[in-house]
Amino acid sequence: MRLSLTDVLLWPVERPDCAICRSSMNLTVITPSSNFREKRLFECPKCGFIETKIVSDPIISGNEFA
Repeated sequence: MRLSLTDVLLWPVERPDCAICRSSMNLTVITPSSNFREKRLFECPKCGFIETKIVSDPIISGNEFA
């Protein structure tokens, strides 16, 4: 099944808990990475902790958590 950008933008983004204070982190930046992946930057609104996650590009892979 081929996904459009609109479909992907409507998917909820998995928001990790902060490793410091356990608050739900906010997605602040998405940048392309190598091999059909995205680099996602999450920031904690409570303590300011920043975490980076590399995930499969949902448009290319058809699965956000692949």
